[in-house]
Amino acid sequence: MKRNLYIWIVAVLLIGFALAQNAGDGIAAVFKQEEPLPTETGPRAGLLAPGFSLTAMDGKTYNVGGTKDKAIFVNFWASWCEPCKQEAPELNSLAAKYKDKLDVYGVNVTSYDKLKDAKAFVDEYKLTFPILLDEDGATYAKYNGVAFPTNVLIDANGVIQEVILGILPEEELERKIKAVIKR
Repeated sequence: MKRNLYIWIVAVLLIGFALAQNAGDGIAAVFKQEEPLPTETGPRAGLLAPGFSLTAMDGKTYNVGGTKDKAIFVNFWASWCEPCKQEAPELNSLAAKYKDKLDVYGVNVTSYDKLKDAKAFVDEYKLTFPILLDEDGATYAKYNGVAFPTNVLIDANGVIQEVILGILPEEELERKIKAVIKR
């Protein structure tokens, strides 16, 4: 009777050990602690994204800041900006491809642009993601805007993961988006 009990204990231990080996770091992951969220807000990677609320061309108000269901990609642009024209089709494509995991917001910095030109830009490039209007440039200033386009990748916890000045090849931008979505 005692012998059978020892056999059972050894068998259970061996099975448990085998399962643990096959699970990789699955068991260890249960005991890992999450990194604490930053408490400081600012316009650079590793800090909480400065919050803002802007009205879009569709008449709706959109909010950025804090924890969300999805990661966020904010694109600050102006209609006269040549690199903005180059990346517009790519952003449209990426917004459609990742719509379930990423909110893409185009922010027209209207204080550096004209509303009629911004509307013509949206029509010309058939942009399907929300186009927010930063009429006084205050939101762009919160992000220390210095160039168009400026792209900000924010994870679902509201933490800026990267600020990109100018444009990137589509493959590189998509790689960065995938990394933020996985966080």
